[in-house]
Amino acid sequence: MADVDVLVVGAGPVGLTMAVELRRHGVDCRIVDRLAVPEPYAKAIGVQPRTLEVWDAMGMVRGVLDNAVPHLAQLVFIDGKPAPQVGLALPPEIPYPFATLPQYATERLLAERLASFGTEVERPAEVRSVEMRPDEVEAVLVHAGGRIEHLSARYVVGCDGAHSVVRKAAGLTFEGDAFPQQFMIGDVELDWELPAGHSMRAVNLDANGEMEDMLICIPMPGVRRYWLSTLRSGAQAGGEEGSSAADETGQDLVGYGQGPDLGQIQAVLDRLSPEVTTASTLRWSSAFRVSHRLVDRYRNDRLFVAGDAAHLNPPIGGQGLNTGVQDAFNLAWKLALTVRGLAADEVLDSYHAERHPVAQEVVGRTVRHARAVGHARAGLGNKGDDAETTLRRQAHLLVAYPDSPLVQSQPADGAPAAGPAPGDRAPDCRGLLSDLATYPRRLFDLLRTPRHVLLLFAGSSEHASGDGVARLEACAAEAHRAAHGLLDAYLVTAAEVPDDARPVGLRPPRVRDAEGEFRAAYAPRDGEALLIRPDGYLSGRFHPAVPERLTAHLRRTFA
Repeated sequence: MADVDVLVVGAGPVGLTMAVELRRHGVDCRIVDRLAVPEPYAKAIGVQPRTLEVWDAMGMVRGVLDNAVPHLAQLVFIDGKPAPQVGLALPPEIPYPFATLPQYATERLLAERLASFGTEVERPAEVRSVEMRPDEVEAVLVHAGGRIEHLSARYVVGCDGAHSVVRKAAGLTFEGDAFPQQFMIGDVELDWELPAGHSMRAVNLDANGEMEDMLICIPMPGVRRYWLSTLRSGAQAGGEEGSSAADETGQDLVGYGQGPDLGQIQAVLDRLSPEVTTASTLRWSSAFRVSHRLVDRYRNDRLFVAGDAAHLNPPIGGQGLNTGVQDAFNLAWKLALTVRGLAADEVLDSYHAERHPVAQEVVGRTVRHARAVGHARAGLGNKGDDAETTLRRQAHLLVAYPDSPLVQSQPADGAPAAGPAPGDRAPDCRGLLSDLATYPRRLFDLLRTPRHVLLLFAGSSEHASGDGVARLEACAAEAHRAAHGLLDAYLVTAAEVPDDARPVGLRPPRVRDAEGEFRAAYAPRDGEALLIRPDGYLSGRFHPAVPERLTAHLRRTFA
């Protein structure tokens, strides 16, 4: 018998998300990190709206909202002249905006959430080797003082970065390349008068229209505090060995080296800042090369990879950390079902099927824009995207899994005319009234659970009473059994349905779409059932809702 169900290797944002989710789903896990203490650096700072939705579902968004700051727009300057700014405002139905939060703060909040389940990160604990066996994985750990531990786990998840021990043990390839330019970053304070919440991108172009100088400043929590990024000149890079590392092929992966001092940062500001400003309070700086790599598989039997262990991309639009966090959010509930013996065979295979195409798109898109002439003229979406689509893509709101083996195929009655299709993100909506609350609720309040959620729409009195509601109630009961009890069901009624159409207190509980936002967001058909997975994606739509169709679909996920 294994010592632990799941071993999580690496306690950055991705590994911590994985551990929190496993514990929230009731899975025994351990999480180890080779560092004695967390790094106090503001490495990855961009937080996308979809990641805030993930943290909402995990029950920790309040701490993030209290510590992060909004990222409202980006001011752009080309050759010292203002260019159109890039707005970051999303439609009002999206519950969270773009934000920034230093990586060390993200890790602290996740570690606090993990501690609420009675689990702590084990530090320092370096994984020296990982070996797969027929029914378990054996890992050799080196703890403080050189103590050796042989640990057996049913599954191991490698969230251990670009040089992942778990990825190498799994025999996965990690192909890609590095850009020739070197970059410098710094965590500084700037005494300029640029509007709060706005980032700034300044680019100088040469005679051929190619970028020869660049400065990006992104606001962080604090008084006039910014994350600053710029090109590293050949003179600064020459003669320095730095601390960049290489993988087994000798190719640079990330390549952190000696960072700039305040004088070097000030020189860049003097060249490129749109107004005279002085840099001060340098908390941290580093130099690096930008790499792009993608693993060939996300899984080999009992070994999995997530985050930087699976994909590296240029830091354009803050995509890397957010993609990794959502890797973990996707995998954790599937591992939990498998550990409990409740998952169908294809559940774990769906992790690669769903997340590998997402990382492939992110890596490809960020590489294209990193290579684009001038950077400042490059958008963050794909060719043909309009402004709103570009923002939604950057926000990870367009991630979808229509081809997943767990998602309903084209319904026999055809796809709905509007609203999300199976595999799409389940959008939030407000104005839901329940029998026991005098205040309106959000749909996300109902989805803040480690279980599947079934929404049964009764848009008329016919389906909210008599035989119509009896059929919907039967759907809820059969779906609950098929999901081994890991499913919550709600009867959603239109505002026009009388309150007395169905006696209070029956199961499933009733919520009323008082403001019409549920109908606007989902365009449900009367008598339709909508099934939402624990990671907030629509698993299927069934019209008319019939118990047999629901249970047959749930068998794709549940044994």
